[in-house]
Amino acid sequence: MDLCLGQVFSKDKTFRPRKRFEPGNQRFELYKKAQASLKSGLDLRSVVQLPQGENINDWIAVHVVDFFNRINLIYGTVSEFCTERSCPVMSGGQRYEYRWKDNNLYKKPTKLPALKYMSLLMNWIETLINNEDIFPTRVGVPFPKNFQQVCKKILSRLFRVFVHVYIHHFDSICSMGAEAHVNTCYKHYYYFITEFSLIEHSELQPLKAMTERICT
Repeated sequence: MDLCLGQVFSKDKTFRPRKRFEPGNQRFELYKKAQASLKSGLDLRSVVQLPQGENINDWIAVHVVDFFNRINLIYGTVSEFCTERSCPVMSGGQRYEYRWKDNNLYKKPTKLPALKYMSLLMNWIETLINNEDIFPTRVGVPFPKNFQQVCKKILSRLFRVFVHVYIHHFDSICSMGAEAHVNTCYKHYYYFITEFSLIEHSELQPLKAMTERICT
């Protein structure tokens, strides 16, 4: 899927620089294994399953970083159409509105333009995945006890990017001929989060109808 996304989307429009896995460590080998499975044409439901003998936190870490890269690329490509004028609120249609809170600059849920929300979101995720105390890269260093909780929060917020892109910018995706690639990325993401129960089903409601159509 990397090759397909690279062909469809302009990589200079990536919203944030890609996070890369360092060659030579276990996570890099897991990433290569996951990519090989994706490109082999296997059913995505089987691709997301934990390989025998592998650590579940390593597997989740690899996918969180990979989804960050992919979703970052998708949003970066449509971000020129996502302006304060076109998207004054981070939302998914009229029924769903997302407010930003980070307990730092924004201590209360705050209504923001979608572009500003996305920028804060990507910065927040990038800071987390670069934090060695949360996403350790050295062999033998354990994951923190709250690792999966952190990943659930990251994946939940990344879902909001899909919601906004699908509901507000899908015409742009289609005009680029990228519909199939975005759908594949979403299906991969959806099968992964449901395989490991990483998001509450109630949070998936904004894309429920579409999900039932393309992920069955």
